[in-house]
Amino acid sequence: MSGWVKAAQTSDLPEGSIKVVEAKGRRIALARNGGAFYAIEDLCTHDGGPLGEGTLEGEEVECPRHGARFNVKTGEAITLPAVVPVKTFPVKVDGNDVLIQI
Repeated sequence: MSGWVKAAQTSDLPEGSIKVVEAKGRRIALARNGGAFYAIEDLCTHDGGPLGEGTLEGEEVECPRHGARFNVKTGEAITLPAVVPVKTFPVKVDGNDVLIQI
């Protein structure tokens, strides 16, 4: 596994929000829920929609294209039309830096 990459600062992501960041050439949807940060690939497994542009409700993000929902903690596909989980990445906070392991 590669090393940790700075993806954002904690102040970049208010509680209950999701945004797209780039890390090592990958688009990652970074979410903040319950004070914790989570990172998933910014790619709906149903049709490649941009998950980081979706709506975050609690631990679930809804794809803006067809409404598939994914758990940002586990990557699990919660609702159809998606059935395949999305890739997740380990996240840690170091001071004010949010780091993702790619």
